[in-house]
Amino acid sequence: MAKSFKVLLPLLLILLPLGAQESAAPVFPEQTLEVPEETPVVAEETPARVLELPALAAPETPATLAEAAALGSEHFQGRPLRRRIFPPTQRFTPPPPTVPAGDRAAPIPGLDQPLTQRYLRQYSSPAGLAWLKEVMERARPYLGFVREEIAERGLPAELLYLPVIESGYLPTAVSRSGAAGLWQFMRNSMTPFNMRVDDWLDERMDFWKSTQGALRKLEENYQALGNWPMALAAYNAGLGGIRQVSRRAGSDDYWKLSEQKALRTETIHYVPKLLAVAEILCQPRKYGLDLWQESPEWVRVPVEKIVDLDMVAREAGIEEALLRQGNRELLYNTSPPAAGYLLKVPAESAAQVEEVLKRGGLELVRNYYHTIRYGDTLSALALHYGVTVALIEGANPGIRSTALRIGSRLKIPALKEAAPYTRNNGPPSESFTGSYLVRKGDTLWSIALAHDTDPMDLAQVNNMDINGILREGRTLKVPIR
Repeated sequence: MAKSFKVLLPLLLILLPLGAQESAAPVFPEQTLEVPEETPVVAEETPARVLELPALAAPETPATLAEAAALGSEHFQGRPLRRRIFPPTQRFTPPPPTVPAGDRAAPIPGLDQPLTQRYLRQYSSPAGLAWLKEVMERARPYLGFVREEIAERGLPAELLYLPVIESGYLPTAVSRSGAAGLWQFMRNSMTPFNMRVDDWLDERMDFWKSTQGALRKLEENYQALGNWPMALAAYNAGLGGIRQVSRRAGSDDYWKLSEQKALRTETIHYVPKLLAVAEILCQPRKYGLDLWQESPEWVRVPVEKIVDLDMVAREAGIEEALLRQGNRELLYNTSPPAAGYLLKVPAESAAQVEEVLKRGGLELVRNYYHTIRYGDTLSALALHYGVTVALIEGANPGIRSTALRIGSRLKIPALKEAAPYTRNNGPPSESFTGSYLVRKGDTLWSIALAHDTDPMDLAQVNNMDINGILREGRTLKVPIR
């Protein structure tokens, strides 16, 4: 009986509750007890319990617990003790998951879920298949690039079809909330992913930059949450919001959270939609869809000046529509005037495009030309032609908006179709039935300002030049207010 107690005593000591009171450390036979390492946590006020284990000499370590019991307690007398610290009992918060790299590209689970199966039936209906066919035709220019980016990162193949759910693979799509592009970035979420919006472009609609940004964002979500359904939910609803839901519900299982209605309705339907669409588009023949031809490889060519894409395409022998599709972020189909823009062109045509861009004396932007007449202003011209005053000034070095010379010729970049500019020289739209007696110091400008009317209209109605001399005592026609 005593021998059995010696054998069981070490095991009982390990199984002691951590909150138990301290007792004298027993003397063990020579045996190294392997204690599983705990996940590091921050200790609360409860003091840690210290267990003293003997430091053993490796050559004398017995092979079994029975051998250790047989050696007797005398074996350890006079030997130093080894200290092992057990963390106190406390509430445990799991650390961020460490996910094996090989699991990242595994198929996303959930195809057998009831909601996924419901969407599978809907998308595989005749109307659903017709819609998918149209979307994939629209996606042709971008599929090859997105597929390659996904493969290089070792991500699940289903992500190729996430833009089907997000934007219908339309790079110029803009949601009611203001999200834009294939991957539907908001303005407040695009900056970390090297995208910008200005008067010339909206890089959320750049298929190259937005794809790289979206995949990076999905990777970060996956590393933070540990599984793809939750990573996708975070892409839809925000990483912070999904973390909060997960902590509150005590679960990181997307399907359980959906079943509990812990997620927003849109997020509950988000992953099932993707999995249903991916199931059909990954094997289109099974569902009666024709295969679609993907676009050639894209490369980027630096542009150092403002150029019109249609003119570049014609000079380089590229289909104009294809070059437009590759650069949908350009708001005017024209590259920004500042150097550094990267024009996306088919790889097979890159050499021709580079040659066209370097060719001297070749005008690659359409321009309107306007001869300055009396009363013209740069702001009125800019408004009419859909450009900025700064752009007109940049196209006409030396011009000053405050000192336009009548008869001089202006060059105005043609960013949109516009008729030649003419001031409205017809009769004024308002009625000039009142009268005003000119006083000393009056000008047509000051009188027009006082009567809240256009000075040009005031001059026209009174058969005067806008800068003509007003004689004191003259009666002018003015509108009645």
